[in-house]
Amino acid sequence: MQAAVIILLGGLVFFMALGIPIAFSMGITSVIYFLYDQGLSFSYQVVAQRMFYGVNNFTLLAVPFFIFAANLMNTGGITWRLFKFADVLVGHLPGGLGQVNIMASVIFAGMSGSATSDAAGLGTIELEAMLDAGYDKEFAVAITAASSLIGPIIPPSIPLVLYGVSAGASVGALLLGGIIPGLLMAATLMVMVALYAMRRDYLIRKRPTLGEIWNSLLDAFPPLVTPVIIIGGIFWGWFTPTEASVVAAAYAMFLATILYRQLSLADIYKQIDITCRTTATVILIASAANIYGWLLLRSGIPTYVAELIPRFATTQLGCLFLIVLFLLFAGCFMEPISAIMILCPILVPFVKSIGVDVIHFGLVMVLALMIGLLTPPVGMVLYVMQVIADIPFDRVVKAVLPFLIPLVLTLILLVIFPGLVTFVPRIAMGY
Repeated sequence: MQAAVIILLGGLVFFMALGIPIAFSMGITSVIYFLYDQGLSFSYQVVAQRMFYGVNNFTLLAVPFFIFAANLMNTGGITWRLFKFADVLVGHLPGGLGQVNIMASVIFAGMSGSATSDAAGLGTIELEAMLDAGYDKEFAVAITAASSLIGPIIPPSIPLVLYGVSAGASVGALLLGGIIPGLLMAATLMVMVALYAMRRDYLIRKRPTLGEIWNSLLDAFPPLVTPVIIIGGIFWGWFTPTEASVVAAAYAMFLATILYRQLSLADIYKQIDITCRTTATVILIASAANIYGWLLLRSGIPTYVAELIPRFATTQLGCLFLIVLFLLFAGCFMEPISAIMILCPILVPFVKSIGVDVIHFGLVMVLALMIGLLTPPVGMVLYVMQVIADIPFDRVVKAVLPFLIPLVLTLILLVIFPGLVTFVPRIAMGY
């Protein structure tokens, strides 16, 4: 057991510390363990088969289509219309464009499923609008970064799809389970923004007229239909989550090319190229994680973890909080998709053994790891915001830290109250 821990876990950390990409780190570590374990007969065929099994899954087809849909929305004039509609809805609340920032992320979350897509696409629009309106750059950066985490929680969600594949959980239930947590995140962030704005004495704008709301709704209505199609289609059983991703991509293509006429064939080709490159990275990680996870199970490390955690926590809730602390720590050093693929084989068997619902744990795990996107040294959203806002990295980190409070508060509520996750899947799917 000790040798397995040293090779599989220590080796992975060592190679990652050398700067080797996570997929290759898992692959190299797996080969080394193959050579060490005499009970395993190493062959390239076995390695190739295990890597293939990791991606030979119909559900994973949702990943490239959700990525493609988000890319089309960011470049096809859709994101700007959503922002203007959010501005009319909540721009008069304390915090003004800070509240608009959050509301726009909620709406965009129902179409993209990615925090970095939100930060890079919608974030550019939000930052420009807030800076032009006289808001502090740090405040604009902080709320844009924090609100981008709503994207991977509200359906559709790429991390939840990958968790469902890795944990063998219902992807449909996971996606529906993210609705209430995502709205709760938005609510806590909006309260935080209101308190911040009151301290800074930001001006409160007048309420829009019904005519302004109506005109904005008409302009944004076609994109607003997207989450209704996705969530409604899953809710009423019209299509599976994987098929929903294709519908989302096709509808985004229709909006960007036919209705709004914002994209040419060259633009579409460019977005397909970007989507393929992003998808290839995810698929490579998933394939390497499959053989790595298989070796973890063979080594008995999940069993060891199941025996270790109860030594420090004797109740189900205590065990969950202990795991959450570990996930928050892991999120500081690992990209969420990689962490999901690596840690699921270790943690999911244990949480099942203590009676924790895998759908509930899925949302808890994804949110805990997503918070890592806002924490150094790996926090990808922080680097995106640094580039977009053109400010030093340390200023980005300092600005974002206070906005971790509402996100962590939401995470704590999800741990304590599983019904926040399971209520919608139970009503919609009889889960």
